[in-house]
Amino acid sequence: MVPRRRRRRPWYRTRVYRLVRTAALAAVLVTAGVRCGGPHQSADPAAGGDARSRAGSASAAPTPPPRPLPRSRATTLRVPSLGIDAPVLGLRLGRDRQLETPPLDKPKVVGWYEGGPSPGERGTAVIVGHRDTRTGAAVFAALARVKAGSRVETRRADGRTAVYTVDRVKVFDKARFPDKEVYGPRKRPELRLLTCGGLFDRRTGYTSNVVVFAHLAATR
Repeated sequence: MVPRRRRRRPWYRTRVYRLVRTAALAAVLVTAGVRCGGPHQSADPAAGGDARSRAGSASAAPTPPPRPLPRSRATTLRVPSLGIDAPVLGLRLGRDRQLETPPLDKPKVVGWYEGGPSPGERGTAVIVGHRDTRTGAAVFAALARVKAGSRVETRRADGRTAVYTVDRVKVFDKARFPDKEVYGPRKRPELRLLTCGGLFDRRTGYTSNVVVFAHLAATR
């Protein structure tokens, strides 16, 4: 994830962020000359989890989903299973209407898109991080290895923590990136963690993007 011209192009400055100019990421932005495809046809990500049977009763009542939190900026991201405990910077759109990137000289920092929902809010919160830089592995180097069911915690400026459960991890080719599936509107609070993936070419950068899909499981 090093910028273009003899440096690795930031993966964010590609088709991955064709969909950023939305009202809380609720509408699709199609960059001029590019047509966004429809949502990827796959099972709905673990909505609510499995019902568990209790001894002496037929089944347990499903646990009600947590109430969405009010808006508050993200400050820290933790993925315990990967040993990630990273500070969060706010990111905005640049003049070219593409998302800015975390500083290359701070490879252990992640960025939250401030134009969308904050962690814990209803809708899709987006956090991005580098896979590597010219100095070596970065914060999301192992992101593709996170497992479904893993916990992701996002600390907020108001002192609250949004706790997410990972539903699935997908690797999408940039040429066929499913904008609506990743960024489309959601009624419940969800989270997307993104980094680059696939093969690296010095001229064009990485070929794919790693996307972690998660839903809000608890707040504290």
